[in-house]
Amino acid sequence: MDERIAPHVEEISRALGNRYAEEIRIELEKLLQFKVPLDEAKRTILNRFMSRSPTSVQVKDLVSGMNSFDITGRIISIEKRTVTVQGEQRSVFTGSFGDGTGICSFTCWDDMSLKAGDAVRIKNAYTRLWNNRPELYFGKRSQIEKLPDGMVQGIEEMSHQNLKKLQDIAPADVVANSIVVIVEMYHRDVPMKGKLLTITEGVIADETAKLPFTSWTPLKGADIGSFIRFEGATVRIFRGLPSINFSESTAVSVISQPEDLPFTLESVSKASDPVPIGKVLEKSGIFDVTVAGNIISVRPGSGMIDRCPVCNRVTQKANCRAHGSVDCVSDMRIKFILDDGTGSLHVMLNCELSEVVYGKSMYEAEKMALESISKEVVYDDMKRVLTGKYIVIRGNSSRNEFGVTLVAKSAWYPNTDLKERISSLLERIEGKVIDDG
Repeated sequence: MDERIAPHVEEISRALGNRYAEEIRIELEKLLQFKVPLDEAKRTILNRFMSRSPTSVQVKDLVSGMNSFDITGRIISIEKRTVTVQGEQRSVFTGSFGDGTGICSFTCWDDMSLKAGDAVRIKNAYTRLWNNRPELYFGKRSQIEKLPDGMVQGIEEMSHQNLKKLQDIAPADVVANSIVVIVEMYHRDVPMKGKLLTITEGVIADETAKLPFTSWTPLKGADIGSFIRFEGATVRIFRGLPSINFSESTAVSVISQPEDLPFTLESVSKASDPVPIGKVLEKSGIFDVTVAGNIISVRPGSGMIDRCPVCNRVTQKANCRAHGSVDCVSDMRIKFILDDGTGSLHVMLNCELSEVVYGKSMYEAEKMALESISKEVVYDDMKRVLTGKYIVIRGNSSRNEFGVTLVAKSAWYPNTDLKERISSLLERIEGKVIDDG
């Protein structure tokens, strides 16, 4: 072995549990022959061989409830806090951890002598759900191995230079950088410390996805159609759906559209082709997704309902859970199960979309209910009209304890020919038969 690379091979092998030394040597020599910088070559090899281990994960793979895994990266920030647990005061260490695939928050309940900038391999780590996102946890049952500095990306590169596509922003991410186009933008005044603060909200997009954003600082020179590059934006998660937040610490710049950018304002503004429901079920939440399928069940709670005039909650016998007895406001909605053969999900339609899909206005529905002296007649009629219908829905999906729900923004019956759909279905079935052997 070349004596010049022997120490580096040993470093990488040690970080991987003293394994793969000969394979590491071959890969390292090959990368160096192609003039790859040494530190980058070492990081590449480390990530490649880590993926072989069933216990090794990366930040982008973190989900709630994971146990006994290994993860390699860098402590980006860390602070010591005092908290009260069961009446006793304890020290806890919190901060952020990154590995090049993402940056997550962490909590450590023991003093592991860590400081910001440390490159480490954490063995026997686990995750818990905190603030709607998976958070990395480790402590005295974990093992911390310090790594040579060059084997892990630097803090500046992870925090500000690693650009992500919007679809790759993971539930564990607390910070994100990307290049996007603004497709929706509006301003809103919110009370803040006794004053009104004007914030900017809207939707950003690239060729992979769309996400909502909020800017707590003025976006100078930005408007609908502007291409922007942002670095150090915070990611918030609600019911599995990410949103991007710009603050004073976020670097946001308006840029001219790069020639090699694979999307335009026009391309991202169009409704996407329907995504298989099975793919939607794999995600915790998707912003602005289109699905198509058959309505297999219209659920209870559909039809004529009453809402609280204050909080808009559905009331029961003129009583709101938050405001007690109220003068209710009439409304109409549809809740149904949509299935496309790859999976099924719950769909919610508001009054406006319910009128379009059902084919009757709320006035007509109210008239039906009055004539029969029962609101159930509307629900029964919806089941008769809608069950079995093939429909396309566009909206936002999110996951809760009951499964995945798609709140519709638009809905329509497609003009596709039934024979074409049957042919497409047969092709899928035949393809699956062939793939299964």
